[in-house]
Amino acid sequence: MGVEIAESPVTDETFESMAAFVYDYLQASVENEGDGGRMRWYPWHSAEYRFNHIMNVVELGNEIAESEGANEDVVRVAGLFHDIAKLEADQDVHAEAGARVAREYLESHGHFPGSFINQVCRAIEGHSHTGELEEVSLETQCVIEADLLDKVGANGITLMLLRMGYEARTHMDAAEMVQRVLQRGKEAKKRVQSDRAESMAHQRLKRVTWFRDWLVGEVSEMTVDEDELR
Repeated sequence: MGVEIAESPVTDETFESMAAFVYDYLQASVENEGDGGRMRWYPWHSAEYRFNHIMNVVELGNEIAESEGANEDVVRVAGLFHDIAKLEADQDVHAEAGARVAREYLESHGHFPGSFINQVCRAIEGHSHTGELEEVSLETQCVIEADLLDKVGANGITLMLLRMGYEARTHMDAAEMVQRVLQRGKEAKKRVQSDRAESMAHQRLKRVTWFRDWLVGEVSEMTVDEDELR
């Protein structure tokens, strides 16, 4: 008697519809603030940046889930919704707010099993967990690790450089900003648990270090603390 393979509850078409909903929700969050939004002009406070980050988390999370044996559908959908409330809710409650939006969407679109919806919402709620990753489900761990990794690399560097413009800094401060990405990467590498995420963090750290060293080498007047270069 063969082993029955359960059909995925999330088709490519279904996922594309979810992604469109998430982008539209983010865009509406910004538009509804008006000119007095609390972070209106920050580069990371835009539907475009936030959605790009979300899709990176989806891709990274799926890669980790596939390697670690987690439920890939749960990780993909949780990654897609994990920051949907980021532009309208305070940081300390955006995960819970995002889980509520996800639950409303999943319960009203399609026929997703209740157990699947619960797993997705738990992963969204847990992605802001600051304790040990052994304390959360494997699917939640995948989302957390993917979220950490996206901040360490090209996307993280670009965000820091954009932040320079917001803070009226000059290009002479660029090495300092990239150093922040590198430090964040070192902290992320210490925190991740899965073999796949650890390997990805190692590769990203190498790239950020290479870029930081290249930057310092080409801008002769740029100074960086020697201890930071180690």
